[in-house]
Amino acid sequence: MASLTLQGSKLQPLGDRLLVKVVAKEEKTAGGIFLPDTAKEKSQVGEVAAVGPGALSDKGDRVALEVKVGDRVMYSKYAGTELKVDNVDYLLLSEKDILAIVE
Repeated sequence: MASLTLQGSKLQPLGDRLLVKVVAKEEKTAGGIFLPDTAKEKSQVGEVAAVGPGALSDKGDRVALEVKVGDRVMYSKYAGTELKVDNVDYLLLSEKDILAIVE
C-alpha cells in the first residue's frame, strides 16, 4: 500500500481504488503534423502513483490489488475522477477500470 504526499497532506486511496498519473499523448502525428489541444484524444495510459489496501471479500478478508506502485497501466477511456495537483494530471480509478498492465 502506497500513498502520495500532496502539499503537506497525505492522499491514500481507499478499498480497491488507485491513483494513476496520466502519461501525456504524442502532440504530433506520424507524418509530423502537430495536433492542437482540441484534436487530441484523452490518454488511456498512466503510471500507478498510489494504491488502496484492496477490496473486502464476502468473508471480510482483504483482497490485494493486482497492480502496484510504478506499474504502467491502460485504463477505460471515461473511467475515474480527474485530479490536477501541481500541474500534474491524475486519475482516481477503481481496479475494475484497469484494462491491462503495459510492459
